[in-house]
Amino acid sequence: MSEKTENLVLCGANSYEQKYYLNEAFAKLPQSIKEELQIMCVLYTEEVGGILTLEYEEDGTLMFRSIADDMDYYYDEISAGLKIRQMQREKRELLESLELYYRVFFLGEKADV
Repeated sequence: MSEKTENLVLCGANSYEQKYYLNEAFAKLPQSIKEELQIMCVLYTEEVGGILTLEYEEDGTLMFRSIADDMDYYYDEISAGLKIRQMQREKRELLESLELYYRVFFLGEKADV
């Protein structure tokens, strides 16, 4: 029997509580990157609603997770998915850099530079 490991949350925003969270394990990220992540997450929840988290999978892949309360009738899963894909395209370089950062500093891999 295998146990499912929890993904490591990088950051997230919650439209219901109007809060933003950055995992303290990533406090050493440059301030400009932390600000860009905050803007990206907060704008997403302002536009789409629900809760957005950016999480690292076990292999270092950064994934977006968007959820909404069952009673949130304004949340649209299709719009949420489209907005995530847009952010993945527009922020591709940032997201790839964050994956590399995680693989090097958390998983101990060597950077191929």
